[in-house]
Amino acid sequence: MCSENTSRVQVLASRFVFRFGGQWYSRELMTPRPLIVLLCLSLFVGCQREASKPTAEPAASKEAAFAITLQPLTPPAQGESAQVQLTTSSRGVLLSWLEQKEATATLKFAELAANAWSGAQQVASSEHWFISDADVPTVLRMSDGTLVATTYPSVDPTIEAYDLRLAYSRDDGKTWSRPLTPHHDKTKTQHGFASLFELPDRALGLVWLDGRDQELNKTDPQGGSMDLYFASFDSSWKQTAESSVNGRVCECCQTAATVTGDGPIVAFRDRTDQEIRDIHVTRIEQGKWVGAVPVHADNWKIDACPVNGPAVTARGKTVAVAWFTAVGDMGHAWAAFSQDAGRTWGAPIRLDDGASEGHVDVELLEDGSAAASWVEFANERAQFRVRQVTASGERSQALTVAGAGEGRVSGYPRIARSGNSLVFAWTESSGPGSQQIKTAIATMK
Repeated sequence: MCSENTSRVQVLASRFVFRFGGQWYSRELMTPRPLIVLLCLSLFVGCQREASKPTAEPAASKEAAFAITLQPLTPPAQGESAQVQLTTSSRGVLLSWLEQKEATATLKFAELAANAWSGAQQVASSEHWFISDADVPTVLRMSDGTLVATTYPSVDPTIEAYDLRLAYSRDDGKTWSRPLTPHHDKTKTQHGFASLFELPDRALGLVWLDGRDQELNKTDPQGGSMDLYFASFDSSWKQTAESSVNGRVCECCQTAATVTGDGPIVAFRDRTDQEIRDIHVTRIEQGKWVGAVPVHADNWKIDACPVNGPAVTARGKTVAVAWFTAVGDMGHAWAAFSQDAGRTWGAPIRLDDGASEGHVDVELLEDGSAAASWVEFANERAQFRVRQVTASGERSQALTVAGAGEGRVSGYPRIARSGNSLVFAWTESSGPGSQQIKTAIATMK
């Protein structure tokens, strides 16, 4: 019999949610369908202890050490803090997070200078935001110094409906604009998992998961699909676009975006009519989004959302993507490289050593290799790990950033690169109401 690692089930008003081996999975419920519980659980027969048996991997003796030394950084967060995010600009790394005090959530940020965080600055606070470890707000600094922040006002918590709002600051966060809305459908559905990126002429681009079809579609017996949407704003903050990029995507997997030498690229989890949910990328060419291509054909068939999106990074035309898949009920993290701005992809490189819960991130390094991170399930614990990988498939030994001690890694850890430094951010908890964000820095040789 399975013990503490058996699957757990939670039923929400609009979504069936179940947990397997430390990872939550989600399935939209547009109409009452009691058989979904049996169907979803049948995908995950057995215990985590069995699922975490490692497959064959290169011997550790053949893997060089990842030559970095972690140094703790004390973030300027107070009280209950979580929902961590990292972004980079020409000024360096920017850290954002949410602080929770009773019913009020506050979005704050700090920037890294001389290996220390600046004082915390507040963007906004509310008692009515949609808050999730998976779908976190972002604060981004653009090339002209403008700060942009996202928040998620709740519309109807019983059906997890929420909106996406943008605000900007031209005075380093002292004051913020009125909120802007990139979507104008006015439906009570999900608008989240946003990724921001800069377009030419100091314009802002963003993509998000948009559920408007789930309300507006009157013919689909499944209740409509989740879309990947795009919007843009010019340097005077006039909206210049709002359009669908992909009409059927996974309901609650994070999106990821960056800018290559050939323009923006977005990574997301696609969803076919046959419920194959593999990672795809799409790019802007000559002002238009081109058809999405798979990073790798995992052929992961699952009638549920794994709440586990990809990460993407680029330098020139070199692009790296990291992702999670669980083909054969075995959770693993992977990375792959492209040398032509995402048009074609090399062979996947496995990141984990035994079994992964995903929650990946990736950053390209100066020599064209990448630092890739994931959450490993090892010694009955979730561990935040990182290793160096190359396009040819070489891997360094894995370095455990957090999770080997008393604190429990939760949420979605992040990494960022600035110059020859790597910055790590994650959330630790020791029980209910005890979440704290943690950060560390490593200087690469």
